[in-house]
Amino acid sequence: MGNKLKVGIIGATGMVGQRFACLLENHPWFEVTVLAASKNSSGMTYEEAVKDRWKMTTSLPEKYKNMVVKNAYEVEDICNKVDFVFCAISLDKKQTKLLEEEYAKHETPVVSNNSANRNVEDVPVLIPEINGTHAQIIESQKKRLGTKRGFIAVKPNCSIQSYVPPVNALMEYEPQTILACTYQAISGAGKTFNECPEILDNVIPFIGGEEEKSENEPLKIWGKVENNKIINAQNPIITTQCIRVPVTNGHLAAVFVNFKKKPSKEEIIKAWESFKVPEIVLSLPSAPKQFLKYFTEDNRPQTNLDRDYENGMGITMGRLREDKIFDYKFVCLSHNTLRGAAGGGVLSAEYLKACGYLTAK
Repeated sequence: MGNKLKVGIIGATGMVGQRFACLLENHPWFEVTVLAASKNSSGMTYEEAVKDRWKMTTSLPEKYKNMVVKNAYEVEDICNKVDFVFCAISLDKKQTKLLEEEYAKHETPVVSNNSANRNVEDVPVLIPEINGTHAQIIESQKKRLGTKRGFIAVKPNCSIQSYVPPVNALMEYEPQTILACTYQAISGAGKTFNECPEILDNVIPFIGGEEEKSENEPLKIWGKVENNKIINAQNPIITTQCIRVPVTNGHLAAVFVNFKKKPSKEEIIKAWESFKVPEIVLSLPSAPKQFLKYFTEDNRPQTNLDRDYENGMGITMGRLREDKIFDYKFVCLSHNTLRGAAGGGVLSAEYLKACGYLTAK
């Protein structure tokens, strides 16, 4: 194991937990020492627990097959075996919030894929390329929790990962209003086509809670740390429609934007192509070499062709043009279970380690 940090995956049997397991199989900084899930899976080997519900296209890694799955509520025992945990467990928000806080209060940092703590004022919602400096709020959070090293950090909702990065690159032009229609893969619901027959030859125009998160979470990402909390930005005003489509992976968004200082099309493309990612982020193992990519072809990005750009960690854009109601419209794409879920969580953990927030016990 060397100098690797010991990691637990809470919710290891679900789709996002499985993705975490695959991403961490040969990670240079982190070593999985605990797999945990609900009591229904506890006591089984990981191979037994996911036997009929392994959802990745790659095989179950050999190193995990005989690991015995622990009950996620065995908090003290798990905390004795890890330096921090990733949390992707499927519980209601109240239960999730309490469980994540319990891990933190046992001096074990939590990097969460869940939404339960995203609205807590001293919990950072991280996209490291954009708002990594929000990690400074962790010190205030530790004072509230009464911990020395335990805290919670979360990654944002998968639906916003496609349009927040390209809009963020245009902040100097002061975007005022945004309409974003997202066309979201079934893996966002933790399902495969075999588990979601209702999506075949169909589009479902409702994803519970998704639009509220899509409209509000960007404002926290663009907010400021003041007086021991993150103050949400007031602008831009965002409205969304979130639609489930028959696609395995990849969330595509059609975005319309009005600016206070309207840029030219050339200025927008230049801002995307020249967007500067902090050096500390560029050096992380999971970071894309080029965060944003603009396609000049009229028919790109396409979900099937472009979701794996930069190992699924980059964002692609295309079809930028002026609009009759808004200033501009464009299409953008992100991989929802990589950049939008487990990959974003791993990148956030790498960033927190690089900044000294994640350390060995």
